[in-house]
Order: sequence, then C-alpha cells, then structure tokens
Amino acid sequence: MSEKKGLSHGAYGGVSGDEYIPFIPASEAMPEATIVSILLGVLFAIVFGAANTYLGLKVGMTIAAGIPAAILGTGLLRGIFRRNNILEANMVQGIAAMGESIAGGVIFTLPAIIIWGFELKLSTIVFVTLLGGLVGILFVVPLRRYLLVEEHGKLIYPESMAAAEVLVTGSQGGAGFRTVMTGLFGGGIYKLLSGGFRFWLEEPEWTIRPLQGTIFGVDAMASLVGVGYIVGMEAALYMFAGAIVAWLGLIPLIKYIGAGLTTPLFPATVPISEMNAWQIWSKYIRYIGAGAVAAGGFISLGRSLPTIINSFRSAISGIGAKGAAQKRTEMDVPMTYVIIGAFLVFFLAWFIPVVKTGPIGALLAVFFSFFFAVVSARIVGLVGASNNPVSGMTIATLLFITSVLRFTGYTGDAGMITALVAGAIVCVAIAVAGGAAQSLKTTFIIGGTPKYVEIGMYIGLAIASVFVGMVVLMLNRIYGIGSEQIAAPQATLMSMVVKGVMTGQLPWALVIVGAVFGVMTALMGIPILPVALGLYLPIHLSAGILVGGLIRLFVENRFKDNEKVQKEQIEKGVLLASGLVAGDALMGILVAAFAGLGIDIAFGGRIAPLITGSPWTAAIVLLIFSFWVYSFSTKREG
Repeated sequence: MSEKKGLSHGAYGGVSGDEYIPFIPASEAMPEATIVSILLGVLFAIVFGAANTYLGLKVGMTIAAGIPAAILGTGLLRGIFRRNNILEANMVQGIAAMGESIAGGVIFTLPAIIIWGFELKLSTIVFVTLLGGLVGILFVVPLRRYLLVEEHGKLIYPESMAAAEVLVTGSQGGAGFRTVMTGLFGGGIYKLLSGGFRFWLEEPEWTIRPLQGTIFGVDAMASLVGVGYIVGMEAALYMFAGAIVAWLGLIPLIKYIGAGLTTPLFPATVPISEMNAWQIWSKYIRYIGAGAVAAGGFISLGRSLPTIINSFRSAISGIGAKGAAQKRTEMDVPMTYVIIGAFLVFFLAWFIPVVKTGPIGALLAVFFSFFFAVVSARIVGLVGASNNPVSGMTIATLLFITSVLRFTGYTGDAGMITALVAGAIVCVAIAVAGGAAQSLKTTFIIGGTPKYVEIGMYIGLAIASVFVGMVVLMLNRIYGIGSEQIAAPQATLMSMVVKGVMTGQLPWALVIVGAVFGVMTALMGIPILPVALGLYLPIHLSAGILVGGLIRLFVENRFKDNEKVQKEQIEKGVLLASGLVAGDALMGILVAAFAGLGIDIAFGGRIAPLITGSPWTAAIVLLIFSFWVYSFSTKREG
C-alpha cells in the first residue's frame, strides 16, 4: 500500500463522487475477502450481535458495531497477523456491522410472540433473519451508486466517515491515529464512569412545571457528542426542532386539554391527569412520531423514484456485460441476484412452515422491505445507523400489513402472528439495509470492492443469526421477556400495534396527525426525516446531538478567517469524535457484559446519591467534557 497522509478533503465533499479518488485507488489491487478477514468479521458480528440483543431487550437501544469493529479489526490484523491491509480491515468492519443490524431487527419484533404467550422457535428467528437480511442487502445494491456516489457530500453518512477515519489512521499510525485513540480512551472512560460506575446520570432531565410538568433532558453521552460533531449543526437543529415540538409543545397541550378528564383517553389506560410526560410520550407522541416518519418515508421515496428507476435501468443494462472496463470499486453483485433474491424471499416466506406468512404477507413483506430499505439507506446518511428509526418504520409497516390481513380474513391469534412475522422480515431488512449502506459508504471512501463486502455481510448475518436467536431464548428462559429485568420495550410496542389494529383499537387520529406534520415539513421545504426523527425520539437524544453540533459550530467560527486551517481543525475534531463514538460503544459492551454476568459495578450511585443522582452534576460534567472536546479540536499541532 502506498504511503498516504490520510483521507483527502474530497472524502467529505467538495468534489463529485465520480471525481473522488478513494484512499486505495481502483488501480491498486489488494486482498480483501480473505479467510482471516471473513473469520474476524464473523466473530465480531457474533459478539456485537449478542451484546446488542441483551441491550436492546433491556433498554430498547443498540450500540453501533462498525466503528469499534474497525478499530479492533485493524489492531488484530496489525498486531497478531502482521497484516497492515486496510481493505481487509474494511471487510471486517462491514461484516461485524451486521451483528448490530440483525439484533435490532429481531428484538424489536419477534419477542412480541412471547409477550402474547406463544412459543417462539429458534428456527423462526433464524429464517426471518436470513430472509430479511437477504433483501436488506440486495435492495441497497441498485441504489448504491446514487446514494453513495452521486449524493457524495450531500449525504454525510457520519458513522461511515468515522469508520473510514479509524481505518485510515489505524493503518498508518501518526498524529491522526493518536487523535482517534485519544477519543477512544476519552469516550470509554466517560462511559465507564457514567454508564458503568454511575458517578453521574447518563440521562439527566428536569421537570418544567409551568409547562404542565413536561420534561427537558439530554443524553449526556460521549457517543452523541461525537455524532453531533460529525453530522454538524444543521442536521442537529432539525432534529432538535422536532423534539421541541413534541416535548415542549404537544405534551403540555395534551396534558392541558386532558387535565379535567376523569376517564382514560385511548390508547392510554389511565386518565391524562394522572400521567407524567414520559407516559404521555409513550401513549400518544410515539404514534404521532411514527406517522411523521411514515410520511417522510413515502415522500422521500416519491422524490427519489426517478433516480431509483434509472439505477435499476443502469444495473439491468450491465447484466451479461463481460469483459467491460468496469473499475474494481464499482463492482456489485449482479442485478440478477437482486431479482432472484426478491422472488426467493417471497416464495420461502410463503411456504416455510416456521415462517409461513401466506401469499399476502409474503408479498407485503417484500414490498415494504424494498420501500423502507430505500428510506433506511438514506436516513443513515443523515444521522448514522445508531439513530436510524427502525422501530418507527416498522410500526408504519405493521399498521399497513395488519390492516390488509384483517381485511382479507387473516384474523385472531393466527392473523396477529402472521402480521408480526411479515413485519419482522421487513424490520430486519430495514436494519440491515441501513447497516449495509453505511458499510458500503466506508468501502467507497476507502476504495474497497462493493461486491466482496456485500457477499461478506450476508455470510456474517447468516451465522450471527443463530447466536442472536439463542440469546433471545436464553434471556426469556432466565428472566422472561417482558419482565422488569428484560422489559423488551420496542417489542411490547409492536405487540400493542398489531393487536390494536387486529382488534380495531388503534389511535389512527394520532398517526394521521403525525403524517400531517410530515407533509407540512415537506411543504415548507425543510428536510422531513430529521424533523420526524426528533418528533419520534426522546428529546434527550436530540439534545445530546445538538451539543456536538454546537461544539463544531464554535470550532468553525474560531477559524472562520482562515479556510485552510479551519478544514484542518474540523477534520481533527472529526477524528476525535470518531474515537468518542467508538470508545463509548466498546465500553458500553463491556458494561453490558458485567450486567449479563450479574456483576454490579454501579457503586458510584451509592457513595453520594444526592450528588451522583443530581441532573445538575451530569450537566456540569457534560459541559466540562464538551469544553475538552472543543479545546482539543482547536489546538494547533506544533
């Protein structure tokens, strides 16, 4: 590999995707899909898949796998195997990212079967993952060039860029590598002290009594500060705007209007006067947010439909073109694979006994897998795979599939299970499409071969699906899915949606209100999906990302009179932010491992509970941490 200093400025935009020269140019040939890289990728896919299965069932969120896998893969390849090959390391991170993706797809849906009191088989989990994962990867293929090349510089793919920076700096060492490692240790220590030892709260919040007791909070997490710095101020503000509408507008309004009600207002089971802000968000706002996300998805698909058609035409025209002067970095799996894969998933979902969605369920599963694969691949370009609203898009899918099945005679318990399994295939496809798009963007920046990564990702998810399923069933056997220890919040919500539609008890008015918000945003010329994300997710997450966006804004303003220095310092901050995200993720998995072993390390909360349990302590620590990020990013080398 030729000596290089790092990613060029063009990696972040400023040039068209066709003119961008990858870190490893197409003219250079290096080993990629080797036995070592595939085995390491599969190993990390299993580890991250198992860890995220536990975390997702416990708290309803997952941890990004691509970036930490890039660091671990680079380190193991260099340290143990003596192979300083960035394309092999890229293969490792691409395969490993599938562990997080399939974990999110499975745990958000299939545990609902257990919650209803039915048996969930390992074979059902594995086949649903294999089917959803196949179309999730394949449906990104015809869109890859448009989303990753033609939209280069417009769609940021923050976590993809972070992974690319990690791969580059890890392969060559030097100041850039030290910056990433500084962020890695800083993010890891911050996570250990907060999420592990609990010396301060990770989600401090304050009650605003004049606004009907609503809540303002912030996820005081290093990873969100890093993501906010990478995506920048504009995207962070759009998300925060949606969150303000939900938490400082809609929640106080619902509380005010329902203050005099003595009976519950559907879908809640207690009067609004007795509900706090979190309960109102859970019972009312999430349905509005799901409607907004669904509207954003349909509008985004409509806008990109001409390009999608052109992408398919271009791909189809290349079928059978052998010996053409196609660059290595533009090679995808053949278009015939995409078409055959879609038909294969349709027939297998129809006829496999442990899946058996029937013809209608199978057709809808393939259709919505394609539709939301497009949306998911674009969303991760805006906010990263960690903040991809997989559950929101799955809710929209389940609303439609369950309604159609009910209308066509699939009712009762059998109808609910059919709808959920079809929705689970879509959910896996959504999560995998986001992860695949992210890994393929990293591949584009680094200069890898998309075809090899696409095949490797499916190998990884196929093997990891068995272990993810085993973890789900083990946790159910030990704790019970839906219990206090394993609450499975996302799967509980999905079970409510499917049962609500099948029994005719769903707050359609709230969903439609959310869709109206999405249409309004589109008419105003504002990006829909970031606003819809803010509307759907807790304000804590949007506020945490905003902190990172503000830091980047301050760094930009510090050097606004010198464009060259400004670019250098911003890129230095991106390297640090990449490390923060990775350090937080790695330490989060370690903390989860302690929890899984039953080892309590949260002694900080017992030492001085008045201090460690105060939201102001967390706010002060976050402020100090943010100042350190700013200072480090603005410090000139030499």
